[in-house]
Amino acid sequence: MREARFRDHFWSTDLTSTVGYDSIIQHLNDGRKNCKEFEDFLKERAIIEEKYGKELINLSKKKPCGQTELNTLKRSLDVFKQQIDNVGQGHIQLAQTLREEAKKMEDFREKQKLHRKKIELLMEAIHKNRNLQYKKTMEAKRLYEQRCRDKDEAEQAVHRNANLVTQKQQEKLFLKLAQTKSILEDSDRSYQQSVTTLEKIREEWQKEHIKACEFFETQECERISYFRNALWLHVNHLSLDCVRKDEKYEEVRRSLEMCSIEKDIDFFVNLRKTGSSAPGKSSVLSQKVGLTSLCSSWSPCSDQHQFGCKKTLILQHPSFHSLAGSTSLCHLSPAPEENLPFSVTFNVPVRHFPRERKDLTAEWGSWEVVCAYKKVCTLLLLTFPSSCCL
Repeated sequence: MREARFRDHFWSTDLTSTVGYDSIIQHLNDGRKNCKEFEDFLKERAIIEEKYGKELINLSKKKPCGQTELNTLKRSLDVFKQQIDNVGQGHIQLAQTLREEAKKMEDFREKQKLHRKKIELLMEAIHKNRNLQYKKTMEAKRLYEQRCRDKDEAEQAVHRNANLVTQKQQEKLFLKLAQTKSILEDSDRSYQQSVTTLEKIREEWQKEHIKACEFFETQECERISYFRNALWLHVNHLSLDCVRKDEKYEEVRRSLEMCSIEKDIDFFVNLRKTGSSAPGKSSVLSQKVGLTSLCSSWSPCSDQHQFGCKKTLILQHPSFHSLAGSTSLCHLSPAPEENLPFSVTFNVPVRHFPRERKDLTAEWGSWEVVCAYKKVCTLLLLTFPSSCCL
């Protein structure tokens, strides 16, 4: 049971003071302001939720996310993007719910303001009437006290001059005393009437003040209760949104549980396979220029101004047939070993090896042969760095 009440704790000993009433009104205004702030908070939150929801939807629709994935993982990614879109839609729905909450808070706040305005206008009129009557009473009191002093002075004048003045002068003093007594009686009646009227107004004001305090207290209890419930409802909506989002994410997790690495690998192999047979050994050897052996002896070339050295190499590629008698850079002779077709003696140039492919092809007849010669020259350069250069 609540002990502290507005009606018992917002008074003042000064009749014209409104400090208690003003304190209550200030508190009610602060409460109304707090409701307005919460209303604005909900509106701002709604804007944020709506913007976030739209951005999530745009993200799920426009931003690629594993678009080249295959099979089960692709299905999981599709579910993921769809649920992100659903989450965005949920944020937009939450924004609409928050706007409805803000509208309800605004309606409640305006309703309380309208009802309170009637009480405030009534209390303002009573306060104005009370203060006006209080001023009249104070003025009547001042006149009454002045008339009392006038009567006292008249009586003192009569007693002072009783044996010093003439009969006619005494009559004048008695006449003045009688007049002051009459004026004093009128002032006394006016003062009493003012006091009586002020007392009635005071009693009326006290009754209305008590009613106003009770009304304001009831209204404040309603405001606190509504504010608390609105805040409670707000966080319930947020919790519900989290639950719904978790349900959407759970759909993604279920989809990921169905994702199979083995199935995705098998799917890719079956979709993109190119063949199951690798090239044979003879095929590799027929397509590759290979250096099988390098003679252990070398000797300076006879033509020293063109060539730095000569070397006999055992090669296994048929393209070297084209070298026989076609160039002064090599000498083709039968291979000393039965399993290789030819042995080739290359005169390694001292000058730099030409770089243009078309020039070399024209001179040697085959780019494949040129490449083989370059490989041989490179080996010679690595083997005999001081005797030859390219």
